[in-house]
Amino acid sequence: MALTTSKTIYRTGYQSLPAGVFVSPYPYAYKLGLNEAKTAEYCLGALEELLFSQTSPAETAAILIEPELGEGGYVTPPEVFMNGLRAICDRTGILLIFDEVQSGFGRTGKWFAQEHFGVVPDIMTVANGIASGLPLSGVFSRLDLMKKWQIGSHGGTYGGNPVACAAGVATIHAMRDEDMPGNAAKRGVQLTTGLRKLQEEFPLIGDVRGFGLMIGTEFTANNKPADKSITKAVIHACEERGLLLLSCGTYDNVIRWIPPLIVNEAQVNDALGIFTEALKQNQ
Repeated sequence: MALTTSKTIYRTGYQSLPAGVFVSPYPYAYKLGLNEAKTAEYCLGALEELLFSQTSPAETAAILIEPELGEGGYVTPPEVFMNGLRAICDRTGILLIFDEVQSGFGRTGKWFAQEHFGVVPDIMTVANGIASGLPLSGVFSRLDLMKKWQIGSHGGTYGGNPVACAAGVATIHAMRDEDMPGNAAKRGVQLTTGLRKLQEEFPLIGDVRGFGLMIGTEFTANNKPADKSITKAVIHACEERGLLLLSCGTYDNVIRWIPPLIVNEAQVNDALGIFTEALKQNQ
């Protein structure tokens, strides 16, 4: 969380945070009020300006991005932006790092969210979905980069835990054998379709977005972020009916949908029914 800019609650009381970190706008089309092409153009331009004004490419080690924004609001970037990002890194020699802690291992309907863009990073970080709840994380990279580590110069508290690694192997086998990414893709289409129908009925829902089973519904009021109390009220109403949801986003006005990758059609329909009743109660 040391690098997050999703909200100040994660930063307050922890200063001073790592130095040498510069933040460029995430391509958040809905917030910017632009189409995907204009959003990509604006955000790539802002990044280019950053490399001219604040940190030169020669002194920039890497660019780090989530291929679907997590805590910041479940935002999906335009494909043209991600390809433009790869092009900037190739031109300047800057490494491209994808944070797939939330979006990796089937969550978005593919093994990794990067596959939605056809863009391969130089380094990828993973964790949450890899070991069915056991403490395991990893850093993946090209062999030529990994060989630059001096033996013994890099490690971690949970590195090599045999129980967690065994859970990771079993999890990956189950995901592959049962085609959980494929199920996430199918149920994601079902869930997104249902939520967009509700968006037509309830103006409180300003946007529905996401890949697979990593979907965000953003609540708005008069074209501005809705007060988080509304979001919390809907979440509480769903909880009373047996559906557990979480919020995210800078203003806590986005409800995130992250059901298990084995969720079935009937369960998604049940969830949409409960959500409908919660919206009616709080419209």
